[in-house]
Amino acid sequence: MNDQNPSTTSPFHSIRAIDYTVIFVRDMAAMRRFYEGVLRLSLTRELSAGWIEYQIGGNTLALARPSRTAKDAPTPIGSASLQLAFKVAADDVDRCADELVRHGVDLLEPPTNQPFGHRTLFFRDPDGNLLEVYAEI
Repeated sequence: MNDQNPSTTSPFHSIRAIDYTVIFVRDMAAMRRFYEGVLRLSLTRELSAGWIEYQIGGNTLALARPSRTAKDAPTPIGSASLQLAFKVAADDVDRCADELVRHGVDLLEPPTNQPFGHRTLFFRDPDGNLLEVYAEI
């Protein structure tokens, strides 16, 4: 969409960060076990049985059941609805891979040095969302 008047400033220019990300879940119990037990994220708050939050740096990651604001059908099994990339130190990519394997998580791609200067690791959460752990190398 183009502005009709180029001298008009959009109120969206005031956006400075993504404050929180919401993953709409199919299986809250499995997702909690994964994000808390495998990825070791600390629960920040639980607003209800259908909304929980984890703090990651300056961002909040929320797991939520679809509700009044999003009555979308759940994403079909086998389809990712998003990809999250978690940045770590270079030495930690391989350590994260080892920890995931220890917890029985299948790696989609083991730690790999990419030509664009990242070491990456790809896997899925219990709902099938694509997750990446990466470091700049």
